[in-house]
Amino acid sequence: MKFLLDMALSPKSVEFLKNNGYDVVRVNEVIEKIKDKPIEDIEIYEFAIKNNYTIITADLDFGEILAYSKSSRPSTIVLRIEDFQVKNVNEKLKLALPKIKDELDEGSIIIIERHRIRIKKLPISKE
Repeated sequence: MKFLLDMALSPKSVEFLKNNGYDVVRVNEVIEKIKDKPIEDIEIYEFAIKNNYTIITADLDFGEILAYSKSSRPSTIVLRIEDFQVKNVNEKLKLALPKIKDELDEGSIIIIERHRIRIKKLPISKE
């Protein structure tokens, strides 16, 4: 399984996940900026589908994109936590990833919150 970290998450989380055996890159490492424009979420979404990545993000927009697309890919992990310090993000991912591997393989959007993990199989509806 390959992970694509959104720009809101630290490059230190990429290093942490790699050190824990995961295949992971950050968006800016693989998607070029065009004419100094920021990378759009839809570009990240399309790149993830084309290259078989699971997206890890703190951005709720990916849920909307998945709902409107009615797609079963890419699996997406959305972090909905109060503390985005690198240590906390890394700990949440370290604990969650082994538990949600099958759901990610099957196509899911996974919301990691402070005290729970919510899982929704893809495709999802807009409601």
